[in-house]
Amino acid sequence: MQLADKVIVVTGGAGFLGAKFCAAIAEQGGIAVVADVDAATAERVAVQITATCPGRAEAVVLDITSAASINALIRDLQQKHGRIDALVNNAYPRNREYGKKLEEVTYDSFCENVGLHLGGYFLTAQQFSLYFRQHGGGNIINMSSIYGTMTPRFEVYADTPMTMPVEYAAIKSAINQLTRYFAQYFKGDGIRVNSLSPGGILDGQPEPFLRKYNIHCSSKGMLDPQDVCGSLMYLLSDASLYVTGHNLLVDDGFSL
Repeated sequence: MQLADKVIVVTGGAGFLGAKFCAAIAEQGGIAVVADVDAATAERVAVQITATCPGRAEAVVLDITSAASINALIRDLQQKHGRIDALVNNAYPRNREYGKKLEEVTYDSFCENVGLHLGGYFLTAQQFSLYFRQHGGGNIINMSSIYGTMTPRFEVYADTPMTMPVEYAAIKSAINQLTRYFAQYFKGDGIRVNSLSPGGILDGQPEPFLRKYNIHCSSKGMLDPQDVCGSLMYLLSDASLYVTGHNLLVDDGFSL
C-alpha cells in the first residue's frame, strides 16, 4: 500500500487515463478524488472503484479553468478529510476545432485550446500550491507527453486521418517548463512538482498508424493506460520523496 490514506485529486478523473489512475490510487490504499466536469461519469467511475475498494473513491465536479470551482473543491476536501496530499493534473479540455492540421488551425482556436489546457493546469497547480504551502507541503504531478520533449514524427500519421496537433506540442512542452518553474518557486515549502510524459496510448487507432508507430519502440509499442500507472504511483508515493522538477518519460523507447 504505497499510498495509504493519502487524499489525491485527479482532474479529468472520469476520462480514459484518469479512471485508470483513480483505480490504481484506490488499489494502493489512497483515497482517489475523481474530479471531472462531467458529474455523471465521475460518479459512475467512483462507484465502480468503491465496489472493489470500499471508501477509496469519491466523485466531485471540477472546472479547472475556474478558480472558484478549484477553491470550493479544496475547501470541501479539507473540511471532509482534514488534508489533501496530492494533485494529478490530468484533465484534457479542448474545443471542437482541436485536432485539425496546421494549415487549418485558426489563431482564435489555437489560443482557446492553449488557455483551456495549459491555463487550466496553471490555475489548478497555483491554487493547490498555495493550499499546500499553508498546510505543510504537498505533491503535484502534471500529465505531459513525449511530444512535449521531441519533434513530431509526422511520418507515422501518413495515410491516416490523424495528425499531431500543433496545440498539443505547444501545450505539453510548456507544461514541462511550468513544472520546473513551480518546483523551483515552491522549493523549501515542502511542495514537490513533477511531470509524467507517456508515449502513445492504445485507443482504437488505425492499424497503419500502429504499425509505423511501433517500429520506433523497444518491445510493446503503443501502451495501455495501465502501463503508465506504476510510474504515477512512484511519483505519488514516498518512494519519490526527494524527486522534484523532473519529467518522467514512459514510452517504450519511442522518443529515442
